[in-house]
Amino acid sequence: MSDLMNRREFLGASTAGVALLAGRLGSSVVMAGEGTEWPPKLRTVKIRKVYLAKPVPTWPKPDLDIPAEIARLEKHLADAEHQLGDVKFVGGELLRIAADAEKLAANIGNVNGVLVFNLTSTVGHLLARIVDVGLPTALFSQPYSGHDWSQVASMQKDGKKVIVLATSDYGEIAEAAALMQVPARLRQTRIIYIQNGGMGTKRAKEFKDKLGVEVISVNHHQLNEAYQAVDKKAAEAEAELWIRNAQKTIEPTREEIIKSSRLYLAMKQIMQQEQARAITISCLGLFRQKNLPAYPCLGFCKLNDLGLVGACEADMNSTVTMLMFGYAFGIPGFISDPVIDTATNTVIHAHCVSATKMDGPFGPQCPYIIRSHMEDNKGASLQVKHRVGQVITAAKLVNLDTMLISTGKITGNPDVDRGCRTKITTKVVDARKILDNYTSGLHRVIFYGDRVQSIKHLAALMGLKVVEEG
Repeated sequence: MSDLMNRREFLGASTAGVALLAGRLGSSVVMAGEGTEWPPKLRTVKIRKVYLAKPVPTWPKPDLDIPAEIARLEKHLADAEHQLGDVKFVGGELLRIAADAEKLAANIGNVNGVLVFNLTSTVGHLLARIVDVGLPTALFSQPYSGHDWSQVASMQKDGKKVIVLATSDYGEIAEAAALMQVPARLRQTRIIYIQNGGMGTKRAKEFKDKLGVEVISVNHHQLNEAYQAVDKKAAEAEAELWIRNAQKTIEPTREEIIKSSRLYLAMKQIMQQEQARAITISCLGLFRQKNLPAYPCLGFCKLNDLGLVGACEADMNSTVTMLMFGYAFGIPGFISDPVIDTATNTVIHAHCVSATKMDGPFGPQCPYIIRSHMEDNKGASLQVKHRVGQVITAAKLVNLDTMLISTGKITGNPDVDRGCRTKITTKVVDARKILDNYTSGLHRVIFYGDRVQSIKHLAALMGLKVVEEG
């Protein structure tokens, strides 16, 4: 977490948000006049809870009261369920001998993950059998419970989907459960993809096979038809919200802001029709080819503020990255074009699309100015002023199997007439290392908070690799 919001504060502040984003963000609402829920309601994630104890305890003590230990942990599990709102812990078996583990492994049920508690030492063989089932598995090893945490690193090196939480902080139960729900949420997610020619069947199948997301290619003509069908008064009302909440408007006319708001309502209509939670559009190309009536920048900002995903430039890698972080942490991302300055050991992240509620839908709104899109001085976009002093994580999933990740701290919002409209300067550990080892396209996605350890956990649960940049 950032140095401005610790874990406990986050869980407390985001309890409502946690219940909203797909499970955690974007809870279903009935669209006016349609009678259809959108975003679509996602199924509750089920995590099997399992307790391990040797038949005759020695460590942590011979007279350990096993039922009392389980009852105490059950209270923490109930707290986690309440905080998450969309996760249910099922089961609760006590395994003591190998036959118990074999029986559970053969009858694990329709669950999305397994949460294991080692109550005593010498239960590593039981843990190994559960891990071998292949479901995302977390071992919660409270101090003085046992030494089986020491086997997890070797399991991970063997490609097992398992993490260990060796901690006295029972709040980490909810955090682990939030991570374990991500693969299940991705399998319930549809993404609208709008680019000339759409996405090829082979590429769409790769996203489906490796991550579970379903990619729906939509022709820009369909989006334009939806744009024409939008009620002008609804677009005007949406535009007035942007104008009223802005610090000021510089280049765009009111009519231009209305056109952007109308396009947002059209995007929302398409997403509702397809029951999608994310949309990404080849915005620069389609607008320049006069295949879009406006830039989608404001619409993307609004979707991200609502806890959904709107992503620029048909960037599927960044789209999926934003979905993963949203499902795990309840926060939106800001796609950026990094600008590296080794003289000051900083990276400036710049783009014309940024969420204004970077802490999540129930967090504060960043101040913003309504501007034109920088590269052609057309349309409407936002210059968002981010929180100085905020620790951030820059990330991007690449090759469908590797998460690139780094951290920094926002030191300023450059207000210069160069580069994209929203710009944040971030102090980093080693800008030269980032420069010398930069790969996999320009974009990185910025999220509030230090998420590195959590993403390492998530990667282990999903069978992904992690590369720390810089």
